[in-house]
Amino acid sequence: MSYKWVRASEISDYIYCRRSWWLKRVRGYTSQNVRELAAGTEFHQQHGRAVQQSIWTRYLAYILLFIIVAVITFQLLMGS
Repeated sequence: MSYKWVRASEISDYIYCRRSWWLKRVRGYTSQNVRELAAGTEFHQQHGRAVQQSIWTRYLAYILLFIIVAVITFQLLMGS
């Protein structure tokens, strides 16, 4: 007897909708809204890129703030 492996994404599908998981896994049905699923995937990828960009922008702001504070501190300590 050979067993089919259950992937982590399938567990998520099962938790979200048992019937949908069963239709795909057991009955072999495919989604009819492929275009909408592709659009949702693209939206999430764009959102992920925007989040990553905002994280790097925040890091850059912290670095610039540190440099400004360091320069001001150096100026005050040197008495200029």
